[in-house]
Amino acid sequence: MSRTRTVALPKDLYRLALVQSFKKLDPRIMIKNPVMFVVEAGFVITLLLTFVPSLFGGGSDRIYNAVVTLILFVTILFANFAEALAEGRGKAQADSLKKTKQDTRARRVAKDGSVQMVNSTELRKGDVVLVEAGELIPGDGEVVEGVASVDESAVTGESAPVIKEAGGDFSAVTGGTRVVSDRIRVRITADPGESFLDRMISLVEGAKRQKTPNEIALSTLLVSLTLIFLIVCSTLLPIAGYVNAAIPIATLIALLVCLIPTTIGGLLSAIGIAGMDRVTRFNVIAMSGKAVEASGDINTIILDKTGTITYGNRMAAEFVTVGKARQDELNQAAAQSSIYDETPEGRSVIELAKKQGVAVTDLKAPGAEGIEFRAETRMSGTNLADGTVIRKGAVDAIKAFVSEEGGSIPADLDEKARRIAAAGGTPLAVAKGKDILGLIYLKDTVKPGLRERFEELRRMGIRTVMCTGDNPLTAETIAKEAGVDDFVAEAKPEDKIALIRKEQAEGKLVAMTGDGTNDAPALAQADVGLAMNSGTVAAKEAANMVDLDSDPTKIIEVVAIGKQLLMTRGALTTFSIANDVAKYFAIIPAMFMLAIPQMSALNIMNLATPQSAILSALIFNAVIIPLLIPLAMKGVKYTPMSASKLLGRNLAIYGLGGILVPFVGIKLIDLILSGIGLV
Repeated sequence: MSRTRTVALPKDLYRLALVQSFKKLDPRIMIKNPVMFVVEAGFVITLLLTFVPSLFGGGSDRIYNAVVTLILFVTILFANFAEALAEGRGKAQADSLKKTKQDTRARRVAKDGSVQMVNSTELRKGDVVLVEAGELIPGDGEVVEGVASVDESAVTGESAPVIKEAGGDFSAVTGGTRVVSDRIRVRITADPGESFLDRMISLVEGAKRQKTPNEIALSTLLVSLTLIFLIVCSTLLPIAGYVNAAIPIATLIALLVCLIPTTIGGLLSAIGIAGMDRVTRFNVIAMSGKAVEASGDINTIILDKTGTITYGNRMAAEFVTVGKARQDELNQAAAQSSIYDETPEGRSVIELAKKQGVAVTDLKAPGAEGIEFRAETRMSGTNLADGTVIRKGAVDAIKAFVSEEGGSIPADLDEKARRIAAAGGTPLAVAKGKDILGLIYLKDTVKPGLRERFEELRRMGIRTVMCTGDNPLTAETIAKEAGVDDFVAEAKPEDKIALIRKEQAEGKLVAMTGDGTNDAPALAQADVGLAMNSGTVAAKEAANMVDLDSDPTKIIEVVAIGKQLLMTRGALTTFSIANDVAKYFAIIPAMFMLAIPQMSALNIMNLATPQSAILSALIFNAVIIPLLIPLAMKGVKYTPMSASKLLGRNLAIYGLGGILVPFVGIKLIDLILSGIGLV
């Protein structure tokens, strides 16, 4: 299971949130929340009426106006407190990250090879620095030489060091992390102020939080409802005059505040901030709230095989000869094909060759040239000084390469490759010149518990697709063992993009995980792209989420968090609007009972007096906001089920509950007010 980053809520956080609640009373800030801005405008009017009761033609007494003013002020304060508390949680995380960010001395390598000591703030993109055991990495970059253990606990919270190495998908390093062992050479990839840590700080502080499309749509609905009720309340004055009923201005304002959706209006921003915070506490940095929200509507998840469904530590387990090739000849060629391969797989081939008796120290002959792996060719290898070409790679790629060279294909090659693939391994063919000498058997293992997790996704209505560069037989074996819905074998980067676009063309939202540079285009195309922190800079820049724990299966939790965010917003909106039904039966009869006695039939709660009814509804309207803050912060519990069942459950709990709770709450407040003789 993935680990969450826990952030305590100290007393200082509540104190700071309370201070911020008062600062947010500034109308320039409040106007960003139109619903609460209307409440603040009502507060100002009733405050003036408290001192000048005859103002605006009002006739109510000072005490009543003062009580209404106090309740409105508390309502605004509670709404501001909810938002400030959510923001404060993120700022607390940002403060801890800022402690990690420090100016360090760096050993910059000049073009002539000399080493200069400089401050980390002087480093720019493209600079190369040397970092040894015990030293802090001075800036974001990629390892270009060497292998080292790096302590990333300052960023990820994970105490176990991780291996960073040149030439693979685990080459990216973050400024502020510490090298535990060995020595590496790092190429800086970010200018000062643009580092990953800088972006993390600004994101968790909420400085760059933008409202999501769903949040904007809901805000528009709330503003529309506010305008409608504002017009309705404005027309009540002439209507009341027509029936000879005097309605105090403070009572009209109380009615307006109770009718408009103040509950969700006060909590909406806090829900969005808390949603981002939940993802952050799960050690995932979301580049935007839109990405978190989109994850809740995902229909398809595309997963890499290696490192996601399997452990990803494919290691050479056996050299299998084909045709008439000798075992020692294959061992030597396999080692020669991998001598320039700095990937973990390449080094595992060298290690196996050593065990087979190959003298690997003699392999780097003068004039030899290493050929890097490319997704297009799906091969790598070595060109020797005497013109001999040695290659290793996917079986069909090596077959095509040998055929172009005029060589023949051993009769038993395909059968032995199928046998390795059927066992869940990956066969790599090895060719020397025109001859295919044999296969390298790479072993990988499916992570335990994935079948159950994919079954959980199916219950959510999400389809899983495994994308792999392996041959179809290997892909099918792993897909069956893992329990994914579908798979794509021998996938190139363009195949992943094509699959994502195909799903999107059908109106589906697609999520994808990746860590390599070749995954970057697909991560950018996906609606939700989750890059691994251990991956390349290109992958992290292309994605809209970065997992600090580098656990590709965490996309499953991210989807659940996204659904929880949408559910929380929907549940509290339903509860808020349902609340208004009870308030209608409390306030409207109270306003007209004296002039129209028949209206008392609507006083089904049997509230003591008109003033008690109005104040009880207004107090309940204020008190319900802080009572719902824990739910807004924590989120509604998500249980995988169909959309229809989910809708039915939410309507029963938050719809029906939203109607019943105010009836009980308003009646209890009325009993308290009448019991103490306040009304």
